[in-house]
Amino acid sequence: MQPFDPMPDKKSFQRMRTASLLILMLLALLAAIALIAPILEAQTASDSAGSGSVPVFGYQIIKTYPHDSAAFTQGLVYDKGMLYEGTGEFGQSSLRRVDLETGRVLKQKSLAGTLFGEGVAVWKDRLIQLTWRSGIGLVYDKENLTRIGEFSYETEGWGITSDGRNLIMSDGTETLYLLDPETFEEQGQIKVKADGVPVKGLNELEYVKGEIYANVWPTNWIVILSPETGEVKGVFSLQGILQKGDDQQDGQRVDVPNGIAYDNEGDRLFVTGKLWPKIFQIELVAENEKSK
Repeated sequence: MQPFDPMPDKKSFQRMRTASLLILMLLALLAAIALIAPILEAQTASDSAGSGSVPVFGYQIIKTYPHDSAAFTQGLVYDKGMLYEGTGEFGQSSLRRVDLETGRVLKQKSLAGTLFGEGVAVWKDRLIQLTWRSGIGLVYDKENLTRIGEFSYETEGWGITSDGRNLIMSDGTETLYLLDPETFEEQGQIKVKADGVPVKGLNELEYVKGEIYANVWPTNWIVILSPETGEVKGVFSLQGILQKGDDQQDGQRVDVPNGIAYDNEGDRLFVTGKLWPKIFQIELVAENEKSK
């Protein structure tokens, strides 16, 4: 009998090394598939929203405003002459009051480093801010941005808006949730579809003249949907809205569009994105009239 040798021979070692490398490559491939699957799914859904019988709009840029290019915009809302913006990233999340004309941050509240800030909505004299995977919604006094309460939810928190009766919340799927703005209890759901196809990746939301506008992550598309039926009634893409040079800031490429705000009194529609240096006031037009 051969004595036990704890040191494998050279061939055995090479076989074990090759097997280990193959296992690591397989794990990396599975991780990549898991990462890209929701992106492809959202892209397919947004392509469905931009085809078939769903009207596709273009836009004209009416005016451009400065925006903090370090702001990872997750929520945007306009109220009484001011922008309120929620930013994301762990350790960098905040709630801000911003002067639209200058882009200057007038007041800011930072979130705890364990919270990833998401969408923002106005309800009466309060501001509501979601967080991503913490299951916590934050309530602030709108005047001084003092945190005055919180609530919980079981899904992820992505975008939020209000139709004047309910809060409307997204979680990155095709489902929107109607919440009581006082108790934050769920009152109903909206399943969003375009020509019968679920539209997933619904992110930042804005209620505009009886319709809901939603960024579709991680694409350039914004869908316009009916709050009553969830059916997509129109779409438009922000691809190309940033000019060459604006799509890269301090050596870092900007992220996807995210941020829709509406000035109800002035009938102005604003859009921006994560790390974008500008906010755009746009007006929807027929596709062939889109700004060059």
